[in-house]
Order: sequence, then C-alpha cells, then structure tokens
Amino acid sequence: MNPEFAIELLKNLMFQSAAISLPFLLTAMLIGLAVSLFQAVTSINEQTLTFVPKALGILGLLILMLPWLVRTMVEFTTAVIEKMPQMVY
Repeated sequence: MNPEFAIELLKNLMFQSAAISLPFLLTAMLIGLAVSLFQAVTSINEQTLTFVPKALGILGLLILMLPWLVRTMVEFTTAVIEKMPQMVY
C-alpha cells in the first residue's frame, strides 16, 4: 500500500465518520440549547429535563435516518472491500 492510497483511505474514513455523526451531534446540541433556554427562562433546574428530550430527539432521528445510515455504511464498506486488492503489493 503506497502512502497516497493510505491517506486517501483515511481521508474517506474521516469524512464518513463526520457525515454519519454530524446530524446526531447537531440535534443534541440544538435540543440542549433549547432546554437550557427553557430552564433559564423558567428557573427550573432539573437534571432529567436535559437528558430526556435529548434521548428522545436522538432516538427519533435514529429511526428517521436509519435507512440512510445503513446505505451509507454499506456503500463505504463495499468500496473498501473492492479496494483490498490494491492494499497488497
């Protein structure tokens, strides 16, 4: 495996991991921001109030995006398996 091939493979791996995790991180961040704003306005400081909406939001997003996630991961895995002959000298 030459260095250019390894760099390209790692670049694709990092892009895939960012593309898959970004929707979940953004959802958790936006829900956390909304809950924090709600807590600041109402002066309710309950710890479970921050966890439950995030968990439900992430679970809903996971159910909604599951077909895309599976398709994306299968396509990436297929591409890596197809490139395996190039990894060996």
